[in-house]
Amino acid sequence: MADALPPRAEVVIDLDRVRHNVALLAARAPGIDAMAVVKADAYGHGAVPVARAALSAGATWLGSCSLGEALALRSAGITAPILSWLDVAGADLGAAVDAGVDLGVSSVDQLRGLFGARVHLKIDTGLSRNGCPPELWPELVRAALDSDNEVYAIWSHLACADEPGRESVDRQAKRFAAAYEVAVAAGARPRRHLANSAATLNRPDLHFDMVRFGIAMYGLNPLPQPEDLRPVMTFRSSVALTKRIPAGESVSYGQTWTAGRDTNLALVPVGYGDGVPRSLSDRMDVWLAGKRRPIRGRVCMDQIVVDCGDDPVFPGAEVILFGSGERGEPTAREWADTTGTIDYEIVTGMCRPRVVRRYLGADS
Repeated sequence: MADALPPRAEVVIDLDRVRHNVALLAARAPGIDAMAVVKADAYGHGAVPVARAALSAGATWLGSCSLGEALALRSAGITAPILSWLDVAGADLGAAVDAGVDLGVSSVDQLRGLFGARVHLKIDTGLSRNGCPPELWPELVRAALDSDNEVYAIWSHLACADEPGRESVDRQAKRFAAAYEVAVAAGARPRRHLANSAATLNRPDLHFDMVRFGIAMYGLNPLPQPEDLRPVMTFRSSVALTKRIPAGESVSYGQTWTAGRDTNLALVPVGYGDGVPRSLSDRMDVWLAGKRRPIRGRVCMDQIVVDCGDDPVFPGAEVILFGSGERGEPTAREWADTTGTIDYEIVTGMCRPRVVRRYLGADS
């Protein structure tokens, strides 16, 4: 019965834009493998449909964070190579072998109880998160080569590739080269992958045998210079109710905004329960009836109020909370800049029970 009701809020995912972005990124690294990272339900876009679109556009690998994410892709019938790299301590990773999922390994402990897997040994080159410390790297390489597992690749992750000119990128590249030499000297013949979205676009010297792109595939540019990346997600709702208030009346909790003149208000049934940050209260616009219009008062759990001035706006009118920006509507980057975060967090935050996903594009 609930499925028959129109959505209060929805994110529209354009799979043709995924394909455009993947083709652009793969073309920047011709002749090598390209991993489309679909962790966290494809950054809130839907892992299975995005994975299929990415593979159809030139991606050759998929990246997931957890083994559970990887197994969900396999259950959907996706057979492409998948790398999974972070699970809780003590997790039984044996299912990876049966499902043909590659595993990222950062310590000797993670090798224990692992038999017949294809592993990618991760060296910490300066991010200081996951990855093997350099002083323990020779021990990990030896243990992996002595185990009943295949050492397929070594890899690492860049901390500041989205800030061109940062010395840390070259420092990490040197540490990665040193780790590769240790692995080769020990008898391994591993492939290498280091480049993320930003390095795929601006550091061809770090492409090696595979690039891994995440945020750029979703059309969100990690670099300060423009790229022909097309935002994939549009967040939309509709007007539920309209009213006119006189000058002097206030809006929403705390009455933080008071009308300086008579004005038309539009009530939109989305709020922080649907992914609209409360910190955008009195600080955001929406696209409604052909123009940007300001939110007045605090963002509530279930609703926001839009100031339409003297323009007539009617229930049912489409409201774009963020989109590509091509019409002048707000973007996920604008939300991120206003709230002091990154656009990754904005789009990933759209994984909400009340927010419906709808797909556009071929095979949607």
